[in-house]
Amino acid sequence: MSTTPPREQFLLISALGRNPMELTNVLCRASQESRCAVVSSRVSRHGEFSALVFQVSGSWDGLARLEAGLNTLAKRHDFTVHVTRSNAQEVRPQALPYVAYVSAAYRPDVLGELCQFFIDHRVELENMTCDTYMAPQTGSMMLNATITVTLPAGTQISWLRDQFLDFADALNLDALIEPWRPQHP
Repeated sequence: MSTTPPREQFLLISALGRNPMELTNVLCRASQESRCAVVSSRVSRHGEFSALVFQVSGSWDGLARLEAGLNTLAKRHDFTVHVTRSNAQEVRPQALPYVAYVSAAYRPDVLGELCQFFIDHRVELENMTCDTYMAPQTGSMMLNATITVTLPAGTQISWLRDQFLDFADALNLDALIEPWRPQHP
């Protein structure tokens, strides 16, 4: 008989619904009732809908129980759900977390250009938030983006920072890239 503990498994759940608090509550309770634990979550509003992404961990039978009940919950509480099995995030001890802040007049190509810059420099995306708004003084549509990235080991930071600032200047973006710092309350 084996004495090794069962291998922890993961489930990635994405859901869209109109009420973010109900959506979050329903999925948290379902996870708990299936003896699964929420590892990470993100919820955000987009127009009249909210998007929720959960990663839960648990034993294979707990995850299977949760997965089997999600479609019924989605119908009962009027949300859509998509589920994918996932693995734990790989440990990258040499990677360096950085945050890029961008503010600019809105253009549809800005986010794509930013992503292409980071792809070209082998920088991994960890998190991105982007909002548009009307500037109060001019009425112009503006874009604000915060992009958390991970620089690969061996990256010449000053060179990458210079490349990013030159790139931002060429696109007329107000941009800054700096080391990620934990938020303290």
